[in-house]
Amino acid sequence: MDLRPNSDEARDIAYHFHGYTNARVHEQNGPMIMDRGEGVYVFDTQGKRYIEGMAGLWSVAVGFNEKRLIDAATTQMQKLPFYHNFAHRSHGPAIDLAEKLIGMAPVPMSKVFFTNSGSEANDTILKMLWYRSNSLGKPEKKKVISRIRGYHGVTIAAASMTGLPYNHKSFDLPLPGILHTTCPHYWREGQEGESEEQFATRCAEDLDAMIQAEGPDTIAAFIAEPVMGAGGVVVPPKTYWDKIQKVLGKYDILLIADEVICGFGRTGKMFGSETFAMKPDIMTMSKQITSSYFPFSAFMMTEEVYAPIADESGRIGVLGHGYTAGAHPVGAAVALENLKIIEERDLVTNAAERGAELQAGLAKFTDHPLVGEARGVGLIAALEIVVPEGRAEDFAPGKLGAALNAHFLKNGLISRNMMDAMAFCPPLIVTADQIKAILSAVEQSLDGFSAELAA
Repeated sequence: MDLRPNSDEARDIAYHFHGYTNARVHEQNGPMIMDRGEGVYVFDTQGKRYIEGMAGLWSVAVGFNEKRLIDAATTQMQKLPFYHNFAHRSHGPAIDLAEKLIGMAPVPMSKVFFTNSGSEANDTILKMLWYRSNSLGKPEKKKVISRIRGYHGVTIAAASMTGLPYNHKSFDLPLPGILHTTCPHYWREGQEGESEEQFATRCAEDLDAMIQAEGPDTIAAFIAEPVMGAGGVVVPPKTYWDKIQKVLGKYDILLIADEVICGFGRTGKMFGSETFAMKPDIMTMSKQITSSYFPFSAFMMTEEVYAPIADESGRIGVLGHGYTAGAHPVGAAVALENLKIIEERDLVTNAAERGAELQAGLAKFTDHPLVGEARGVGLIAALEIVVPEGRAEDFAPGKLGAALNAHFLKNGLISRNMMDAMAFCPPLIVTADQIKAILSAVEQSLDGFSAELAA
């Protein structure tokens, strides 16, 4: 690490305040600085190459140097670099993208609202739910149920819906009216002798009990990722979504599918909602919508959701909400080209096929003494790392994952440890040989870490 006064590392420490980082540790250790990207690889400023096993942040579908996206952004910059969609204004890329997304939706959708990040989209959805309930003459129907370990962003409202302690501690969150029900992680939360389907039934019963305790007429929506991402890549147990949706239907509660990570091919279908036969009323999208080449997000809603919102804007005279950069023409143009690439190159099928290879390879590591569980679907997966026998007192939660992450980096693989779950989410363009390279790096890292622990 070069910490000379004018080095990039020293200047980063001096001036750059990072998200999801221990600020005091960062002041001591400094950053890893990335210099360039090529396909599934990124290169640091020392020239070392890494397989980006997290696709950046679950998001770079088409790789790190896709010229077509660069050209799409450049062309749009030259034509119309910015315009808004306030006060009856619009532009071609936003119109084209809205039409494209409605056409792609796994269930009938009516309208698209554009935002700039997944957090912002979910924050807006909460406001729209409140607005809609007021329009319907149901001012008490405002609560939203999320799940423990669910992830929905970091704005005040989105972080409240997130069910992770570090997103709440010292932020005075969650807000009132945001509730969290059972995390559907069978390996960790299942009871002794309980089958997967029995666990799914218990999750649905827990949700039903929470709705009854709060009052069904006070609950507006249930928000959930098809597969939990930042909460540890939690794949729902068999029959889970069928049972959850039956509970929601019984009480006329909307389903919000947070597709920010799962959307656009990650699970081996275009949307995670398709993978799990979900029928959402609202869908949140970001990350892979532009392969993160441009900050961009959106949510789609059914006519049933949209109509009361439109009615209320008519009653008041305007919908008092919007973002300067919402529906940004450059972002919309990049998204359109990105979706064309995903479809033309059949990257959804590639995700299913390469994902099957990744899942099978990771499953073989469950015999390793450091691995408790391998889980995932399509090109999103995790290994749960467990404390070696007799060493529990040496490892606080998350310490094992952080230590193994260092071995991954040494072996040229970027992962992300969510406490002690090691996540894998490579770009959708990943090849069979690159999957083998990921698995080889995992094996080397597990063995190297085991040897270190035994020394």
